[in-house]
Amino acid sequence: MITSIFLLMLLGIVAWLWLDTLQCQERAKMICKHKCRELNVQLLDDTIALVRVRLKRNSHGRLNLQRMYQFEFYEGNNIRQQGTIILLGIFLEMLEIPGYIQRTISPV
Repeated sequence: MITSIFLLMLLGIVAWLWLDTLQCQERAKMICKHKCRELNVQLLDDTIALVRVRLKRNSHGRLNLQRMYQFEFYEGNNIRQQGTIILLGIFLEMLEIPGYIQRTISPV
């Protein structure tokens, strides 16, 4: 009985983490698309890749998941460039697009 409850709780935590990660990835993709459109560069493959997940405290002292994503963009010189976006929870913490934005850090 206790094993079943433990397994259900574990399954619930895994499902929550999976859904939360999907929501954050969509948010990060939306931010990247918007910024690339603003800078007149093309977000390649319309995807971003999760690189790292860790726990970090926000400005209020609460623990949140910090996710780092990388994406590729094209600026017209036949070279793929790589950018980085970091979200703390669902909020933008840092965006870096080499040649355009060198580490724009947002207060979270």
